[in-house]
Amino acid sequence: MTVIIPYLCYDKTQMLFIANPFFIVLGVLFLLTGLSLFIWTVYLFRTFGKGTLAPWTPTQTLVIKGPYKYCRNPMITGVFFILLGETLTLNSVNLLIFAAIFFIINTIYFILKEEPDLKERFGGDYQKYKEHVPRWIPRLKPYTGLE
Repeated sequence: MTVIIPYLCYDKTQMLFIANPFFIVLGVLFLLTGLSLFIWTVYLFRTFGKGTLAPWTPTQTLVIKGPYKYCRNPMITGVFFILLGETLTLNSVNLLIFAAIFFIINTIYFILKEEPDLKERFGGDYQKYKEHVPRWIPRLKPYTGLE
């Protein structure tokens, strides 16, 4: 998702802006932030959720630690940041379009499939979490479960 598809989409003739070192540095910061967030959330899935991001080994426990205290989908946010970082670093219109499509498809998927599945698997705990923790825009204060 962050290597092969962007490689296939990349067209150096379709630039977003005139080359500028600021955007390259900003892109690298987005890449590093996204990669860190992705690695952290995969670690939380494995250690606390007792599963993986793969659908054939889903988490056994609802993960509400680390970045999951602030928003419900930090793993996908990490991937989105990686894609934005690639967009800025490579100065690519096509990668920006791909990042937007990725975000839209994931939003639809979460609403129609993932969230109903999580409610079925984790019941009231997930429903309460969903009511208090936003899908994408992080809360200012961490969710404690006491709200």
